[in-house]
Amino acid sequence: MDNIQLPKIVVIGGGTGLSVMLRGLKKKPLDITAIVTVADDGGSSGILRSEMQIPPPGDIRNVITALADAEPILSQVLSHRFTTGTGLAGHSMGNLILAAMKDITGDFVTGIKELSRVLAVRGRVLPASGQAIVLKAEMEDGSIVTGESQIPKVGKKINRVFIDKSEVTPLQEAIEAIKEADAILIGPGSLYTSIIPNLLVPQISDTIIQSTAIKIYVSNVMTQPGETDNYSVNDHLQSIYRHVGTHIFDYVIVNNEDIPPHVQQKYAEKGAVPVKLDLEEIVKNGFEVISDQLVLYRTYLRHDAEKLSMHIFHLVERWMSRKR
Repeated sequence: MDNIQLPKIVVIGGGTGLSVMLRGLKKKPLDITAIVTVADDGGSSGILRSEMQIPPPGDIRNVITALADAEPILSQVLSHRFTTGTGLAGHSMGNLILAAMKDITGDFVTGIKELSRVLAVRGRVLPASGQAIVLKAEMEDGSIVTGESQIPKVGKKINRVFIDKSEVTPLQEAIEAIKEADAILIGPGSLYTSIIPNLLVPQISDTIIQSTAIKIYVSNVMTQPGETDNYSVNDHLQSIYRHVGTHIFDYVIVNNEDIPPHVQQKYAEKGAVPVKLDLEEIVKNGFEVISDQLVLYRTYLRHDAEKLSMHIFHLVERWMSRKR
């Protein structure tokens, strides 16, 4: 099927959850554009962001790897993280390649496109902005924390996150992709440091609100220590509402499978618990809910990419059939 005929889906977020989901979605007949957060300021991404004056490449690298239709060894190379070497330890090879592509092409976004072409990426990968974002959080006690990597560390309840919008411009290709989308998908991922930062970039949330696309939220399975402690699914949705100013989703996809006690214990040691499924509250707020057993048990819990992508594709198919 020609790409022009495929439903256009825009996926917005960052972090591991987004990459896992995209591995399933790329197998469906969809024209995918991934819009990725540029708020990361920790680890290898933070160092390259500071020293090379580029948007943080880590989340973008993960998404490129997820969508790549390349030899497995190439994906391993992109994900390889050096453990030794002065100045090299801690860096991911994919991050270094993206920094090199920026130098070679003269532009970070062009570098992403060229690397995507080489790796036969199924879809487009775009940063939310061509510039790195400085994310700040106002805590419930009124104190301000600066820096995406610092926000979860302070151990205080987050009231809101924000950016200096005068210093940030959206990538116009990202805005156009949202305007042209048949479906817009947000999550899973860190609520305050991966998902909401995208929505704070000027024009992005307004363009989503104005879109006639089907809008889907994929809920996290576990809470994130220092960020969403004891949050329910509805708490996540209400936080997005407070930052955007309106409810933007038509459907919410949630896991309804009980997490085994031994897995819960493993997460509890790090301060994480299952995200409570408060179904009545979600429905009362006007969302349609798709619930299923959506987790896989490995070293860490992961969404079942195949099941999740099946639900998303069926929702998009039904939406498209109504429009015809």
